[in-house]
Amino acid sequence: MSAKPNDMEALFGFFNEIGIISQLSGNAFEKAMPEGMTLAQFSVLNHLGRVGDGWTPHRIARAMQVTKGAMTGTLKHLEGKGLVVITPDATDGRAKRVNITDEGRAMRDACIATIAPMMQALQQDFPAGEIVRAVPVLAAVRAWLDERRT
Repeated sequence: MSAKPNDMEALFGFFNEIGIISQLSGNAFEKAMPEGMTLAQFSVLNHLGRVGDGWTPHRIARAMQVTKGAMTGTLKHLEGKGLVVITPDATDGRAKRVNITDEGRAMRDACIATIAPMMQALQQDFPAGEIVRAVPVLAAVRAWLDERRT
């Protein structure tokens, strides 16, 4: 069953809005972050803080949809700042594991705190219930796309 032209316009509009929201929120977040932190660095800290650490750099790169080389650079910056520790994998000598440090968790929390004023302003115009109702649809679309990526 194929989508009708109006359905296709709605789907395109849906993803267009997500893309614009991503750009605007990413720019706002990066401007608000503590000195020296980038959105890429925060994204890694946030990922490890949410899903747990001990991931390989390759797996983190895949989750973030970036090259292994780009992730290696980001992880080196984080390690240099004492925000992550990269250790050899105990079961596979060729692999490495990334763990967030207490300082990394504190930096993640500090980054989140810097964006709190914007979130509070957003909440004034968009009650939490509206946002909460949108999350399951967005999560389902993300999961659908994730299952189909190569």
